[in-house]
Amino acid sequence: MSRLKRATQMDSLAGFRAEKKEQAVPSGLLKAARKSGQLNLSDRGLTEVPQEVYRLNVDPPEDAKLNVSFGASDRWWEQTDLTKLLLSSNQLTHLSDDIRLLPALITLDLHDNKLSSLPSALGELQELQQLRLSNNQLRSLPVELCSLKKLSSLTLQQNLQESLPEELGQLQNLTQLDLSNNHLKILPSSLGCLTCLQKLNLSNNQLSSLPDSLARLCNVKLLDCSKNQLTDVPASLSEMSALEQLYLRHNKLRLLPKLLAPALKELYVGNNHIEQLQAEQLACLTAISLLELRDNKIKILPEQITLLSTLTRLDVTNNDITTLPASVSLLPNLKVLLLEGNPLRGIRRDLLTKGTNELLTYLRGRIKEDPERTDGGPTAMTLPSQARVNVHSIKTLKLLEYRLQEFLSSLSDINLAFNRLSCCSDLCKFLQLVHIDLRNNQLSDLPSDMKNLTKLSSVILSYNRFKSFPEVLYHVVSLETVLLGNNQVDKVDPQRLMKLVRLSTLDLSNNDLLSIAPELGLCTSLRSLSLEGNPFRAPRAAIVARGTDAVLEYLRSRIPT
Repeated sequence: MSRLKRATQMDSLAGFRAEKKEQAVPSGLLKAARKSGQLNLSDRGLTEVPQEVYRLNVDPPEDAKLNVSFGASDRWWEQTDLTKLLLSSNQLTHLSDDIRLLPALITLDLHDNKLSSLPSALGELQELQQLRLSNNQLRSLPVELCSLKKLSSLTLQQNLQESLPEELGQLQNLTQLDLSNNHLKILPSSLGCLTCLQKLNLSNNQLSSLPDSLARLCNVKLLDCSKNQLTDVPASLSEMSALEQLYLRHNKLRLLPKLLAPALKELYVGNNHIEQLQAEQLACLTAISLLELRDNKIKILPEQITLLSTLTRLDVTNNDITTLPASVSLLPNLKVLLLEGNPLRGIRRDLLTKGTNELLTYLRGRIKEDPERTDGGPTAMTLPSQARVNVHSIKTLKLLEYRLQEFLSSLSDINLAFNRLSCCSDLCKFLQLVHIDLRNNQLSDLPSDMKNLTKLSSVILSYNRFKSFPEVLYHVVSLETVLLGNNQVDKVDPQRLMKLVRLSTLDLSNNDLLSIAPELGLCTSLRSLSLEGNPFRAPRAAIVARGTDAVLEYLRSRIPT
């Protein structure tokens, strides 16, 4: 009986039914793409692009073959052309010439695949503005790609490029070009024709020289040439009138570049072979704010360092400096001086650990006072009754009594790290504050009046008790740096973060973020985003390890269309 029962349960027509082939791309997704003009196929394990994707705007949908009537919303022949196609994080090994069947494409994202070549048909996508090809196995580019007149962003990092076509200079609308992490040994001179370029990344290649034609890039604000084989930098780069940030780390430079670039604010030349700082090179840096010289072989910090009147941060970590000129303390805007790893003499080791303010105060004390001074200014000896800070209270009562009223209109930098603060409302009175360090305290919130600190540039809140991004910081539009690592933050609002248009550094590492909103990828001002040590699953750890650009690019690719 059991056998008979099982037999009656079997499908008697099973042998006559044709097996239905599973579609690589769900028909519902294709239908939605015809309406929106956008199709997101990222991270689907595709080894090739399905033919129905190429022919999306050519062939009628399957529904049309069923001889059914269409409502106004289902008239496929009236739907929009595909303008955005996302194919990132798949296993694609080639792209068909049929890509020409999508001539309306504006954005084509192919990053994180296994492409070793590109079809010449890409040159027919004349509406294309963004082409993302990073993390593939490309060794060369088809010349036809250089005919894309509207292309504004081309990302080619993490490939196997050994050379670039001379025709690359025809892409005259490019504003962003990323060629980092390739095998380039030489650059085409036509690169100087990309006069709309604003950001050029050449890091992690094998370049031994830069072409003089780069001088014509009059709109480039950021140039990254780190991790190459450069022994010199052409003086013609001085003609890059908009250049603000220049990265030359990990090269073979023996001298500080002599650059008269009038807008240069940040120069990074760490990990080179620089032995001497010359006065004429320093004198050129008329607008410099940040100078990184770490991990070189510098023996002397010359007195001419005082020429850098706009300098706010000087990093000479791990050099061979034995003496520090007291005149460094005369730099009017210097806020951070990093000296670790130098064989300094004449300065107590414990003084170096107390921070920049203490060190600069000590150095000022070594400068001889003007003998004609008669203004009755402060002397080296201060009576206990005249002290601004009650040291006895600090040591015995663990209490700091503020007597800082006279600094309300001038104090710009305050460090209250490694205390037990649970409230910091008094800080809001100092309207000129630019930098606040509150790390290692017991804070769980910030006062709402902090929004009045309109000059606040950086705030360090690591190792506190914050459970969310401090509400008031969304209103401080001057912020450039927020360090919020090692707290309990479980949510961040990317829509409000986007309004912080100056925010370039955001540290959210080691918190409780269970998910990362894709819209965070639209925070285009971010140059450094730290997310390690959170329990989210996406983006994957491998993507996070690739750095900020890779994370932001991944997040943008996940934005629902």
